[in-house]
Amino acid sequence: MMRSTSPWMTPELEGLRDAVRKFLTTEFAPQEEKWCKQQHVDREAWLAAGEMGLLCPSVPEQYGGQGADFCTEAVIFEEFVYAGVPSFGKHVHEICAHYILGYGTEAQKQKWLPGLASGELIGAIAMTEPGTGSDLQNIKAKAIKEGDHYVINGAKTFISNGAMADLVVVVVKTDPALGAKGISLVVVDTRDLPGFRRGRVLDKMGQKGQDTSELFFDDVRVPVSNLLGGENGHEGQGFYQLMQQLPFERLVLSLAAVANIERAVSLTTEYVKDRKAFGKSILEFQNTRFKLAESLTEARLGRVFIDHCIALFLKDELDAVTVSMAKWWTTEKQCSVIDECLQLHGGYGYMNEYAICKMYTDARVQKIYGGTNEIMKELISRSL
Repeated sequence: MMRSTSPWMTPELEGLRDAVRKFLTTEFAPQEEKWCKQQHVDREAWLAAGEMGLLCPSVPEQYGGQGADFCTEAVIFEEFVYAGVPSFGKHVHEICAHYILGYGTEAQKQKWLPGLASGELIGAIAMTEPGTGSDLQNIKAKAIKEGDHYVINGAKTFISNGAMADLVVVVVKTDPALGAKGISLVVVDTRDLPGFRRGRVLDKMGQKGQDTSELFFDDVRVPVSNLLGGENGHEGQGFYQLMQQLPFERLVLSLAAVANIERAVSLTTEYVKDRKAFGKSILEFQNTRFKLAESLTEARLGRVFIDHCIALFLKDELDAVTVSMAKWWTTEKQCSVIDECLQLHGGYGYMNEYAICKMYTDARVQKIYGGTNEIMKELISRSL
């Protein structure tokens, strides 16, 4: 893989990388085609990932994790990309866990985090609604308190892990009259829950094995104790909580984008070395070498930038503007570099049997979810 050594790498992390790579290559990569056809990852894979320590490694040990820092997360996320396993929704699962870790009560952490770490519970977060897109302040889903329960009504869409999720952090309005100040996060355990139903698994351009779904809440009753807000929590903290956690989500998306750029350049370099045209390898043509030189340089720039962001994140100093820059630039480059690499594959690049074809269709959503790149530029521009 054409990647430079990151300053945060250690011999221990290199050992972890080797173990994760071997596991994913032998256990998960052969199942990717099946997962795409059935539009979800098997529960057995989630349990295997939990047993391998691939889930929630940065969750403290008392809650079932390993107490590791983000560097361990980064190695695992990268290896999922390098192994060509985009169907496994680890990023959303981790985001769900981090909301509970960051804002849950001790009882909530003890109740839910061990299951998320083991893979017995599959996590999701339900933000987006039909017609709202990135406009989280104007969500319509409501959670109205009745006694010791919330009654939830509303619909969510584009929910990654939605078809399989047991535990969903749902963004709702607990006081619709207050706008953004009335937003709260409520954890919904979907198992055998009256009034909760899942819509279809959405038919997407790419990421076919990711069970992106619609979710519907019709007078769903959940305990008031499922509100995320800490031991002294109160309603209306949701928008603040979302803004606090988005840097983690956008850092993960940026890291995946850089890893995908590196994988695309590596796969394409090997392809053009072997592929012949007009009596010589495609790599011998100047246009090929120049295109790959440009792409390799962009991969290196992305790697340096993401390593800088990781260093800031480890010190709790990764600000919204910097991570917005990372999310915008790396995902734009992911799409453009993969497009160039597909072109260098010629007609074969358009064939689904070649990894670069799948990478092309999988990449496009990176500029949309986690906050569209237009929103990223708006956030960046506010710092001017």
